[in-house]
Amino acid sequence: MAVISDTHLGTYGCHADELLIYLNSISPKKLILNGDIIDIWQFRKRYFPTSHLRVLKKIISMASNGTDVYYITGNHDETLRKFSGNAMGRLKIVDKLVLELDGKKTWIFHGDVFDISIQNAKWLAKLGGWGYDILILLNRLINWLLLKLGREKYSLSKRIKNSVKSAVKYIQSFEKVAAELAIDNEYDYVICGHIHQPKKETFINKKGKTIYLNSGDWVENLTALEYNFKRWRVYNYNHDKLSPFFADEGIKEMTLEELIDSITVKEEG
Repeated sequence: MAVISDTHLGTYGCHADELLIYLNSISPKKLILNGDIIDIWQFRKRYFPTSHLRVLKKIISMASNGTDVYYITGNHDETLRKFSGNAMGRLKIVDKLVLELDGKKTWIFHGDVFDISIQNAKWLAKLGGWGYDILILLNRLINWLLLKLGREKYSLSKRIKNSVKSAVKYIQSFEKVAAELAIDNEYDYVICGHIHQPKKETFINKKGKTIYLNSGDWVENLTALEYNFKRWRVYNYNHDKLSPFFADEGIKEMTLEELIDSITVKEEG
């Protein structure tokens, strides 16, 4: 089983090519898309490149070939919540998911329910999203210059988050609240996205313990969660190197019309 979140397809920050390489390297029985997969908040007709369409085609292809795909809605794709409970073959849209893995209860949801700025001031959160997109573009320019100079890449947004005490405090609070709720409800694992911070940590209090996991994102960290041999691990694209291959040659070049045609069921006359 694999869990990815916060890919933000449709934004400049999304590393769609790397994500496609990763998806082509795995064959999970279950693929969990834990929110903010398509960034509907910042969707622009003039920016949804072919590489982003290939990712959608690959996900649909995986569902067509036997993988159970669960699309858990997030705040950037909250429009899809009106379709929660619906399914297209093996692709299901849900707001949260509870699974039993080798006898252990697993609770999976995006995590924006904990975010006060999302719940009470959506316009402010959306404004922040646009600023983040600009920051990513600026960071790409800086990294291009650094690579030309033979230097390592640098993450502006990660640096800002790590240096601002309020952001660090928010992340710690988010993780603690999720873990405590999981313990209260006797979940062995709780899996979130939303805060773009990949993590695996055991939380213990007087009532019990749980393992908190976060799948991170495909904007800065390029991470996912994988469950194999009764164990969870955080996969990191930049550290767990993959060969740059495309398992499905048909995905390499695809227009919007071809994508729609590939997922439309035609009735034979």
